Amino acid sequence: MRILVVEDEHPIAEALRKGLEQERYAVDIAYTGTDGYELATGEVYDLIILDLMLPGMDGIEVCTKLRKENIHTPVLMLTAKNQLRDKVGGLDSGADDYLPKPFAFEELLARIRALLRRPISETGTQLRVGEWSLDTVSFEVKQRLVPVQLSSKEYSLLEYLMRHPGQILSKEQIIAHVWDYESNILPNTVEVYVKKLRAKGVSVTTIRGFGYKMGVSNV
Repeated sequence: MRILVVEDEHPIAEALRKGLEQERYAVDIAYTGTDGYELATGEVYDLIILDLMLPGMDGIEVCTKLRKENIHTPVLMLTAKNQLRDKVGGLDSGADDYLPKPFAFEELLARIRALLRRPISETGTQLRVGEWSLDTVSFEVKQRLVPVQLSSKEYSLLEYLMRHPGQILSKEQIIAHVWDYESNILPNTVEVYVKKLRAKGVSVTTIRGFGYKMGVSNV
């Protein structure tokens, strides 16, 4: 499951990244409203954590523009302000929930889970490619309705492939989304994990010189 955090305070953004990754979420960070909007319109996310006060474009403007673009990814808005007009403004712009700072991380997780419990048709939390299914809320993976056990990185890699069926994904793209440019990533790390998925029955094609893809009809 992939979350976009749009937060201009670097210590808060990094703390959120660390905590969410420990909960097995893939996390992208944007430090300005403009960058957050570009990521939200160019990538697929399960949830957006959006600060209200941002440089370039504030959270209300970002959320309003996303809704006008028919992007209905759940938005949890954060703000240091706890005034009624700010809460109303955020919700009226299209945000799904509102959390004032400071907050307990446990409460943030509870609100994330609540937003992600919406019907699948609204949030797209169930991925299906061929005979494979992946639930981004329960983290359950099945092949022909039979549960398959995956490690955290295997799960993240499979989720990313399933979000882009038939699309060639480069090693750089995979590392950015699955490992988030962690240090100590060896050149053959992606290949190693692709082989692990193949050993469990996932059909991933190597496109020499370009990357990998998960076919629509071969899984």
